[in-house]
Amino acid sequence: MRTITIKPKAITHNLNQVKQRAPQSKVLAMVKSNAYGHGVAAVLPALQQADGIGVATLTEALEARKLGWNKTIGLVEGAFTADEWQQAIEQDISCVIHHGPQLEWALQNIPPANSATRVVWLKYNTGMNRLGFNAEGVLLAAKRLHEAGYQLILTTHFANADDHDHQLNAMQIQRFSDVLSTLQSTISPDIKGSLCNSAGIVNFPEHHYDWVRPGIILYGSSPVTDQSAQELNLQAAMDFSAQIIALQNVSANDAIGYGSRWQAQQDTRTALVSVGYGDGYPRVISDDAYVTVIDASSNQSYRCPVIGRVAMDMIVVDISSAPESLAIDSKVVLWGDAPRVDEIAGHAGTISYELLCRLSIRPNRVLA
Repeated sequence: MRTITIKPKAITHNLNQVKQRAPQSKVLAMVKSNAYGHGVAAVLPALQQADGIGVATLTEALEARKLGWNKTIGLVEGAFTADEWQQAIEQDISCVIHHGPQLEWALQNIPPANSATRVVWLKYNTGMNRLGFNAEGVLLAAKRLHEAGYQLILTTHFANADDHDHQLNAMQIQRFSDVLSTLQSTISPDIKGSLCNSAGIVNFPEHHYDWVRPGIILYGSSPVTDQSAQELNLQAAMDFSAQIIALQNVSANDAIGYGSRWQAQQDTRTALVSVGYGDGYPRVISDDAYVTVIDASSNQSYRCPVIGRVAMDMIVVDISSAPESLAIDSKVVLWGDAPRVDEIAGHAGTISYELLCRLSIRPNRVLA
């Protein structure tokens, strides 16, 4: 059986790590893309100590409201249409405003004074060059919004926060600081700031401002290039596992799988595992990829290499290091505590975000 086990206690632990790193800031916890593949319904109860949640689409925001989330919801790409802006008002959702049409919708349809939609996250393009106003545009937009009665949070997004020493980081920080200071001195001292994503929380503790926006760090994956999840005291929020469905002995010089890419150098004991790219395990991985096999009879764990090509429904692992008594139905951990999802992402030439978000609906999902 293919199983994805979500561990809410780990998510709460990771949230507490964020709060310890940014004790003076409010926390907007990112649950977009179905909580990075973990499931919004499973994750929200673990985030009760967050000050709000961030989503990418109105559909995600409405789902969170339906599930009972009654704190701040931040729509981080903002409304896509004037009708969505009206729905945001009706559902008490706070929106990012990052371009002219959104600004006009907000000015033409002003929410009630006590509405959460009266709080606007004004997006400043400091160098990512995706969403956001330039420096001149953000000053003009802030002035118009403030005069219309909106409360403002200046926000931006790092392009390279995972790499502490990247030269663009200092430029983005300076640009953000300069514009925020100008807004506070010329429009209102009550304008807030939000600069740091997960990587920024770790790498730039002196620039947390009023709100931080953790994402991948909540789910137990490292957001930075020079520290592992374990070094950051993060707990894996997901265990992805399957079972051994068959055992085979492969003779020296025999090949395994599609394309006969892997050839045995000696007689090898192998196990077939009921998981593949149809479940979300990456099809292309390096020869260093491994799984953890847990012997059903002894509960002992064994690190076993993945060999041959990953297929849609199964992988093959070398179990030569495990005892010959290893049984069918033994559990195989694809990622969790060992290996960590960051490791498998590295073996697949990608990032943990992608692996977590692209899991299919086929694995059974349970809560720990």
